[in-house]
Amino acid sequence: MTKPLLKGVLKTWKEDRGFGFITPDHGGKDLFIHISALGQPERRPTAGDVIHYHVARDKHGKLRAVNAQIDGVKAQFQPKRDTSQVDNAGFGWGKVLLISMAFMVLGVVLFYLKSKQVLQ
Repeated sequence: MTKPLLKGVLKTWKEDRGFGFITPDHGGKDLFIHISALGQPERRPTAGDVIHYHVARDKHGKLRAVNAQIDGVKAQFQPKRDTSQVDNAGFGWGKVLLISMAFMVLGVVLFYLKSKQVLQ
């Protein structure tokens, strides 16, 4: 299930550095946005723009806007999906569990073979 886009107003934009902060409509702390989250819009963002976005955590655990678009401005292509997404991202507990179980089975097999003196 795809999460709905959130909405907020671009409070500040530092053109020379390619980032700014969104004030979310739903309240809460201002949210970091990098120009890469917007794909290639027809124009650069400016303070006061309404931004539609998803939220993800970066590699340092901080929240940021991803898969964003400026309201009323077409992007030349869809923004790339940010691989640091909080939801469904990372290594995954299922894989950790599967690998752990594989090691446990290997340990049991080795213990059995050693107890039968097949391995020394």
